[in-house]
Amino acid sequence: MMGQAFVYIMASRRNGTIYIGSTTDLLRRVWEHRNDVVPGFTRDYGCHLLVWYEVHDGLEQARLRERRMKEWKRAWKIREIEGLNADWSDLYERIPSL
Repeated sequence: MMGQAFVYIMASRRNGTIYIGSTTDLLRRVWEHRNDVVPGFTRDYGCHLLVWYEVHDGLEQARLRERRMKEWKRAWKIREIEGLNADWSDLYERIPSL
């Protein structure tokens, strides 16, 4: 499957619970997390802030990156977030039309 895909991190708050996912439709997927549309981890733990994302050339690449990041130590994940978004601001409104 070719086309643009994304790896993203949702958080409950700064230094709170974090969730890593991948998708081909970042706006839709983050909206679903923010509005508790789908039961699961992000709804259970209130992960409603988009704090980090990166673009990939395909879903296979994005899913591979997601799996690797999920194996990282928490400190590495936090360092990745703060490298892009030091204040842990919600990036949802800043997602460009892709």
